[in-house]
Amino acid sequence: MNELQRAKTISKILNKIYPKINVPLKSRNVFTLLISVLLSAQCTDVNVNNVTRKIYPKYYKPQHFKNLGRKKIEKLIKKIGIFRIKAKSIYNLSSILIKKYNSKVPKTFEELEKLPGVGHKTASVVMSQGFGYPAFPIDTHIHRLAQRWGLTNGINVVQTEKDLKKLFPKKSWNKLHLQIIYYGREYCKARDCFGLTCKICTTCYPKRKKPIKTIKA
Repeated sequence: MNELQRAKTISKILNKIYPKINVPLKSRNVFTLLISVLLSAQCTDVNVNNVTRKIYPKYYKPQHFKNLGRKKIEKLIKKIGIFRIKAKSIYNLSSILIKKYNSKVPKTFEELEKLPGVGHKTASVVMSQGFGYPAFPIDTHIHRLAQRWGLTNGINVVQTEKDLKKLFPKKSWNKLHLQIIYYGREYCKARDCFGLTCKICTTCYPKRKKPIKTIKA
């Protein structure tokens, strides 16, 4: 089975398991999606949702967070890892959105990645889930599974993104990246399977005997 055949097999299995997929991070609008994705760095989606569900009913616009100021933002998100750094980013990006973009979230990768605390992965999630633009955000689950499934050499997340985009149809990216994340959380976990036991690994590599060592993102 070559890479393209594996990619088709993987898509078929994932579509059967996850015919419909929900966005894991809860948000009220594109701006709050941006904030949630920023908060999710080194933090679980569950923890982010538990914190933001108390914030977004009242604070959901750039002006709201600018008015709060850094210290008050810190208090609101203190249960989230590296909250002081994230509070600074939220305050600064809110100020930039007000001043430069009329309080709107920009719709290009280039503009998004210039915002404080926003890297390529965060921008990709916003473009995909916020604006419906085809993107393939690479998180730790996708990076790990792409290696176990023989779709990339895993040298880094940039290479993984390039390899997956070549193998899967563009129209599938927005749904597929979420399907892979959910599958990685449920069936092909970091400390489980190791390329040997889950449905996709055994289907793609039925004769594999040795566990696969993956390069971390």
